[in-house]
Amino acid sequence: MTALTDRTDDRWDDGLIARRVAEADELDADDDGADDALVRAVSGAGADGGKTPPPAPMSPEGRALRTRLDALRQLVGLSRTRLDGLTLAEAGRVLDEAAARRGLSSHHTVVAIAGATGSGKSTLFNALAGVQISETGLRRPTTAAPIACSWTDGAAGLLDRLEIPGRLRRRPRETADADQLQGLVLVDLPDLDSAVGAHREHVDRVLALVDAVIWVVDPEKYADAVLHERYLRPLAGHAEITFVVLNQIDRLPGEAADQVLDDLRRLLDEDGMALGEHGEPGATVLALSALTGEGVGELRELIGQFTQERGAATRRISADVDRAAARLRPLYVADGHAAFAPEISETARAEFEDRLAEAVGAYAAGLAAERSWRRNAGKACGTPWLRLWRWYENRRAPHRLSGLAALAAIGGRSYGAEPEPPPEQEVTARQRVEQAVRSVADEAAAGLPEPWAQAVRETAVRGAEHLPEALDELAATVGVPAGKPPRPAWWPAAVLAQAAMTLLQIFGGLWLVGQIAGVLEPGLLPPVLLMVAGIVGGPLVEWACSMAARGPARRYGQDAERRLRQAAAGCGRARVLEPVAAELLRYREVREQYATVATQGHRLHRLSTTRQ
Repeated sequence: MTALTDRTDDRWDDGLIARRVAEADELDADDDGADDALVRAVSGAGADGGKTPPPAPMSPEGRALRTRLDALRQLVGLSRTRLDGLTLAEAGRVLDEAAARRGLSSHHTVVAIAGATGSGKSTLFNALAGVQISETGLRRPTTAAPIACSWTDGAAGLLDRLEIPGRLRRRPRETADADQLQGLVLVDLPDLDSAVGAHREHVDRVLALVDAVIWVVDPEKYADAVLHERYLRPLAGHAEITFVVLNQIDRLPGEAADQVLDDLRRLLDEDGMALGEHGEPGATVLALSALTGEGVGELRELIGQFTQERGAATRRISADVDRAAARLRPLYVADGHAAFAPEISETARAEFEDRLAEAVGAYAAGLAAERSWRRNAGKACGTPWLRLWRWYENRRAPHRLSGLAALAAIGGRSYGAEPEPPPEQEVTARQRVEQAVRSVADEAAAGLPEPWAQAVRETAVRGAEHLPEALDELAATVGVPAGKPPRPAWWPAAVLAQAAMTLLQIFGGLWLVGQIAGVLEPGLLPPVLLMVAGIVGGPLVEWACSMAARGPARRYGQDAERRLRQAAAGCGRARVLEPVAAELLRYREVREQYATVATQGHRLHRLSTTRQ
């Protein structure tokens, strides 16, 4: 057992581990039992065996953060098929790290001490712990791996997350003022500007996981570009969990320390980091000397207050969410459209439907149907002599009346297949459809961020791939009325009147022929009057029927045009407008989630300010 104690003293040399091992030896003389006690002491686990204390009641900041994280998770899920994985990688990392941290102890605050070579961060680490834990000296770099010091038990899970092995986990010296740092887990990091790449990797990895950071600078390198450009400027949004300590003020004569401290504040302000002055939330800036102890007590008191609040983890995660939301903003909010609610306007819908109706020939189909109705009425109510003449003309010159024959087919006659439209007409109709789709897509995508505008355009193009063919099919089915046009109630009377006029002509003619042949008594006036009445009355009846047919024919043509227009509009809605509207609805959903992520962040900052 003495050999084990000696190895412990050589390895840690802080006196505390040796005392714990001695106590374990008194309780159990078995070497294995002593080894178990030593492991528990090194890992930071106390009598609770490393179990995390029960979670504290959730604060308003915690509830607001949970809402933001839920919204960010839904935001990533809704955007995964629209944005590439690299774009959403940071948001995914924030969610993963937030879940990992919230699943660990909320009674502990993990604070890292970071700085450049020779800034004295290890000296400050030892001063806060009250014992020589981290090696100091002139050799550079001195600290090769993160070293942790935990003031209370139950931090083993947190240190496992930081990948700090048990041999680098320490306890502070038990002093009278150690109680004010209860719950603190202090981590000393390697030099951020170390010449060894592995050291810098340790720094970057741990800084992404800790709850707060103490940046230690010295009078010579406080304006170092690596510190400001690589760390402080990108982490400007984490000001509330940031301490900036000007160390080694014992080397500055007179008022030089105040001058350097003011210049440091100026540089931090240029970095965009808010300073916690005049009651405002922000970074804490102070000067001290870790070597002489000047100002260390003030820093210990500030860290103690900061730790007892138990809000550092929430603020850290919230700041990470803020940074992720700021980087995602161009993908969800276009410039000048912060409260933009995209939709397809009624004007755009109407123009789209009008262009489809024009492409499918709805107006021409309506005119053809109107002519067909009037022609059918003319056949039923016209004089038989005029119909015979038209039949003769059709037999005589069918090539000149091919257009009328096609219109007669629209009226219901069973002719052969309709002639194919000219190629230039077909190309023009397809161009009109494409132009209609582009116009409505551009209208819907106006004001959207580029990824979502592109998604809207691609959705419209996909839906319009077979739209011209579908419109051609509609024109061939819906555009051609089935059967003959309906007949109004007055048609039988008109047909009877025309038949009566024809009978008058025939009767008058026969009467006149009988008189000429001497069969009937002479008297020219009655048969002539009958023939004249029939000859004049027939065209009059036909004219009256044509005038009476204008209204029904116009309504019949309008109905045919409306049916074809509605069919084309329905096809366009199903293939283009509805998919585009669904894409806009998805964007509105992600915008709502993004607004929750972004606006709840401002609310959380207000809660934090009020609490402070």
